[in-house]
Formats: sequence, structure tokens, C-alpha cells
Amino acid sequence: MPDESLSIDGISVPRILYGTAWKESATQHLTELALEQGFRGIDTANQRRHYDESAVGQAVVASIESGLVARQDLFLQTKFTFQQGQDHRLPYDAQAPVPKQVEQSFASSLQHLETEIIDSYLLHGPASRVELTADDWAAWRAMEAIHGSGRARLLGVSNVTLEQLQLLCREARIRPQFVQNRCFAVTGWDRQIRKFCTSNGIVYQGFSLLTANREALVHPELARISRRCGRQVSQIIFRFALEVGMIPLTGTTDAEHMRSDLEAFDFQLEPEEVERIENLVRR
Repeated sequence: MPDESLSIDGISVPRILYGTAWKESATQHLTELALEQGFRGIDTANQRRHYDESAVGQAVVASIESGLVARQDLFLQTKFTFQQGQDHRLPYDAQAPVPKQVEQSFASSLQHLETEIIDSYLLHGPASRVELTADDWAAWRAMEAIHGSGRARLLGVSNVTLEQLQLLCREARIRPQFVQNRCFAVTGWDRQIRKFCTSNGIVYQGFSLLTANREALVHPELARISRRCGRQVSQIIFRFALEVGMIPLTGTTDAEHMRSDLEAFDFQLEPEEVERIENLVRR
């Protein structure tokens, strides 16, 4: 269907991504499984605390070598993570200046993923919960330099507040093309940040759409929409995400659920249904 990918700066971006966090020893198998089911966008991070980026790379290489996919058909997204978000298994020298840490982490990601170019490189959350610190700017300038070298096609930021995003967009030489946040129904599915993204040509990526919204998933309105469409509630949520311009991430470990999530492209919601889901659970 026509909405299975979008184009950013001439780069094809799948409109649903497979997230590889918290998979540990199953990372390679599950990433290969996701590719087998039809996913072509993979999200990871060079943060061994929650991701096994090298196992993702092994899955990608195995899938390419088997003839399942070609590298040019894949969208690989990874992240730089500050030390406070890491454990002892750092991908850089903790004593090095932040720009050097970014460069070391990026070089490590290229090795892990066995590629010469990263399609999307994200700052894995600012160093502070408020404002942007000198370290944030040092990291972003280093990422801009990597982008300028052609080794990262697109840049983005995750786990960011509206105020931080506004400041980044005001001062960045290269503005983020993606924002990736945990998406809560009680905040209108991160409505304010999504609104800013839409107004500023930024694509919003939402994660934890199911796991962060258990109250919403049992809402009677979702059950009604699910019955009308003849679809699972999870499919309704992913279709809603697509309808409002979001790229949803799914981290399911079940092949049937992987296929089910991709089937969100096979139906549509009524405009009033989208609006009701937007306002499903509000503080």
C-alpha cells in the first residue's frame, strides 16, 4: 500500500519500525524473524544496558547473505547514549570529551551493524530532564559533523521534552528529522510534541504504544472500533498511529504478532474514530 514508507530528503523510511530493546540473547533471532515477516526498518542503540547492537548486526548480515534482503532495502537506526544511560559496557572512553565519545560510539555502531552508513542516528535522550546542557550541544554538534561527512543520512532525538525540542530546533545547524518518544494516551498520545513536529517538518516515532497504555487498551471505545473493523485492538492502535502521521515501533517477540502489526496497513479508520482515540484517556 502507498503509505508503507515515506520519503525524507530523498531517503525511503518505513512507516513502522521493529524495536530491538530488551531482547538480550534472543536479539539476533528476533531481528531475523522480524525481517522474515516483512519489517524493513530496525531500531537499536549502542547501549548494551538495554540493547545488543552487535546481535542486530549479525541478524542483518545473515539476512543479507541468505538473500532475504539487500542492504539498500533496509532502514537502520541507532543511537548515541550518554554515560548515565549506560552500564559498565561503554562503547567509548568515559574520560574522553563528549564529541570524541560520539565519534567512538558511532564508529562502534558501524562495526556492530557491519555497514558504512547509518540511515538514522539519534541522540538517545538529553543529559538532563530540563533544558539542554553543554554536553547535549557537544553531542549534537558531533552528530551534525557525522551527518556532514555522509555517514549518517538523518538525525533525530529521543526521550525529549517539548521545551528541549524547541530549543534544539532553534539553535541546531541541522535540525532533527525524527523525534522518538514513549507515547502515552493520557497525554493525548504526546499531542503537544506531535503538533510541534507536524508544524516543523519533523517525523514523530512512538514507542511503548501498547505497553505504556494498558488502561487505554481495555477502553470500551477501542473494543467498539475493533469490532467494526474486524481487527485486534493492537492493530487499531498501530493504524491510529499511522493515521496521525506517527511511525510506530513494535518490539513483539511473536511472529504472528509481527505479521499482525504489519497488517495495520491493510485497513483504515473513520476520521471520527481517529478523533475518539486521540481523546481516549486524558488527565
